[in-house]
Amino acid sequence: MPAAIEAHELTKTFKGGVRALDGVTFSVEAGTVFGLLGPNGAGKTTVVRILTTILRSDDGRALVLGHDVAKEPALVRTLFGLAGQYAAVDENLTGRENLRMIGRLNHMASKEVASRATQLLEDFQLSDAADRPLKTYSGGMRRRLDLAAALVARPSVLFLDEPTTGLDPQSRIGLWGVIEQLVAGGTTVLLTTQYLEEADRLASQIAVVDHGRLIAEGSPTQLKASLGATVLDIGLGDAAVAARAATVLHGVGGKDVHVTGGDLELPVNGGPGVAMEALRLLDQAGIVPTRFTLREPSLDDVFLSLTGKKAEGAEGASEVATA
Repeated sequence: MPAAIEAHELTKTFKGGVRALDGVTFSVEAGTVFGLLGPNGAGKTTVVRILTTILRSDDGRALVLGHDVAKEPALVRTLFGLAGQYAAVDENLTGRENLRMIGRLNHMASKEVASRATQLLEDFQLSDAADRPLKTYSGGMRRRLDLAAALVARPSVLFLDEPTTGLDPQSRIGLWGVIEQLVAGGTTVLLTTQYLEEADRLASQIAVVDHGRLIAEGSPTQLKASLGATVLDIGLGDAAVAARAATVLHGVGGKDVHVTGGDLELPVNGGPGVAMEALRLLDQAGIVPTRFTLREPSLDDVFLSLTGKKAEGAEGASEVATA
């Protein structure tokens, strides 16, 4: 079965010589969720804009359902839906009017548009607010309507560029359920996100980009397994103490030590044996941890190991819009 989305050696340089993409290559199997992860500025949104015909790449080739996005842009635009980082809806229209407008722009018949709008408003739990102006909607309601708008024309491919940014946990989990239902029905989804638990739950394949390059790819299980069996998670309570502890533990377990504020993380292959050695070294240095645990690796650990930084979504998860 041919890939639903293909990127071959995509490159893009902006004014000032900023290299946004440097030979990015990947393919997305039909009927799956593909997660594109990376720090802010890594090139994720540039990839999405090229695949959705908003930007042209300087070099390389991109295909959606076998059609070249540069050679057949008008056709390609009929094949996908797009929900970006910010709600692309008109706040002066009602929710129902927004969906109907999208349908008419897609040349759908009036009767079909009306039926489709009603169905989507029900699916996204917006029926009670369907005839209210968008300016009265909460942030979570706007995000749900934005995703509904991307689905009006029943696209086979859906691009979601950080679709749950700013949502409260309940609204985010609700959207995850909607995405899972779409994929179960055969829709292909390319998802960029800063919430790594989101990628872990939804994506069957993940690619990590940094500085415009694809630096890792695999299933969530494969990426987590690449770190080793366990992660040693140590709390020190103070950034200066954590930095000193990192020096003490340098080389233990054969992995790099990562320090974030007063916390220290160390992927280890040796499990309990390495933990015992680490605790002994800290004791000899007069360092007393406030937390010392061994746990299974997460995608956050993978992200930190590959990029040297935490995902922004993990740090800003408390800044959410109400449902």
